[in-house]
Amino acid sequence: MKPAMETAAEENTEQSRERKGCFECCIKCLGGVPYASLVATILCFSGVALFCGCGHVALAGTVAILEQHFSTNTSDHALLSEVIQLMQYVIYGIASFFFLYGIILLAEGFYTTSAVKELHGEFKTTACGRCISGMFVFLTYVLGVAWLGVFGFSAVPVFMFYNIWSTCEVIKSPQTNGTAGVEQICVDIRQYGIIPWNAFPGRICGSALENICNTNEFYMSYHLFIVACAGAGATVIALLIYMMATTYNYAVLKFKSREDCCTKF
Repeated sequence: MKPAMETAAEENTEQSRERKGCFECCIKCLGGVPYASLVATILCFSGVALFCGCGHVALAGTVAILEQHFSTNTSDHALLSEVIQLMQYVIYGIASFFFLYGIILLAEGFYTTSAVKELHGEFKTTACGRCISGMFVFLTYVLGVAWLGVFGFSAVPVFMFYNIWSTCEVIKSPQTNGTAGVEQICVDIRQYGIIPWNAFPGRICGSALENICNTNEFYMSYHLFIVACAGAGATVIALLIYMMATTYNYAVLKFKSREDCCTKF
């Protein structure tokens, strides 16, 4: 009877040790996750997806609105159509590039954490590794500045569509609705510089303008441009987080490469 009780106690002790070992292993793995890089990657993927997807569809809707209402002559907006088509191809390249770049930065974050040291032995760095980390810092800063420009540029169509929408709201208001002054409320798309001044008609007034605001193309393009602008802003925030993460990692690799150190950023 006694040996049976001792055997049961030993089994319970071994099971508790196994559970404790699994728990400690999980804690070590979670402690080595680069959470800042992980959050930045998720935010970057989401922002770029919103910017590229919504921007692509919104640009196509903008061309349809211009062709149907503001510039009936194809030659007047031929250059704009080519530029928009080029921008749509650029969007494909941006999406592919940031998908790969986000994965690379996330991988760098993982490989400069304590988890790598625990799994693969002593933490060591080389001049090549520090050079690559410095290159990521420089490239991330350049991309951050570039995306600030993209964010500002993406606000331009939002401003344009908002002006058209607000003009339509004035037409729909009870103070002006049904009066002769409605036909004098106009929007001249030529003042934004996207089509030449000799484009016909270029200017839409009154009830015709209200009909444009009621179309699905206008409604979808307006809201998609807003979402695309928000996506560009999210990408800027993600790149700012990447800047902090890559700068921290580079500083640790450069100034503490001879010490027994690791980074968890």
